[in-house]
Amino acid sequence: MIRDITLGQYYPVDSVLHRMDPRTKLFGTMIFIISLFLSDSIGAYVIATGFLVSAIKISRVPFRFMVRGLKAVMFLLLISVSFNLFLTDGQVLVKIWFLKITREGIRISCFMGLRLIYLVVGSSIMTLTTTPNELTDGLEKSLGFLKAVKVPVHEISMMMSIALRFIPILVEETDKIMKAQMARGADFESGNLLQKAKSMVPLLVPLFISAFRRATDLAMAMEARCYRGGQGRTKMKPLRYGRRDQAAYMVCFVYLAAMVGVRMVL
Repeated sequence: MIRDITLGQYYPVDSVLHRMDPRTKLFGTMIFIISLFLSDSIGAYVIATGFLVSAIKISRVPFRFMVRGLKAVMFLLLISVSFNLFLTDGQVLVKIWFLKITREGIRISCFMGLRLIYLVVGSSIMTLTTTPNELTDGLEKSLGFLKAVKVPVHEISMMMSIALRFIPILVEETDKIMKAQMARGADFESGNLLQKAKSMVPLLVPLFISAFRRATDLAMAMEARCYRGGQGRTKMKPLRYGRRDQAAYMVCFVYLAAMVGVRMVL
């Protein structure tokens, strides 16, 4: 389960999506997320599925690796689907004691499940095809207009980049600590919920200590390199749009227009 977390990981491969400007990928991800919340019909989800499958195909990231991150949110997915399935009012199809399954509940739970799956996979595509440094530059450039109102854009982008960079590191550290504790006789699987929570203490304490130690080392390293924020900093590789980015923007606008059109018609 620990190694199934793919958010924040970068998959190095040569593809059109990897070579795109990070601002383009951020914009495409935002458009895709917005479109999912606009989707309330089968036609809309068919279009969203085609858009997502196309993005996965041109990213050249193995599909099995990409959907592996769904295991980490499977519990949340099951809870969301179950609540919508049994607690939605409408035309009752099946009733067992106080639980009832309605036609509207089936429809909403299916759409909710697909929405969560597409959100996870769509967000993973961006992180799997964009390095943390590129993501920082893209965020800073995209939110540059906020500097006019004294928003520390560079610092916010740096914190988000560091957080994403630390995800795979902490996942690997958790796996090592868990294996070491299991070799000493720790049991993380058996027992009731309270016993399982207590068994996590030998895992969480060294994990927090390791995380704070890494944070301190990172802060010292940044101070040793005279890091003083984003004021006056220049880029060795400034971001520039290419033809592929222009084409991607056009595809995103066409996709959004199609989603809005389907919502208005259906």
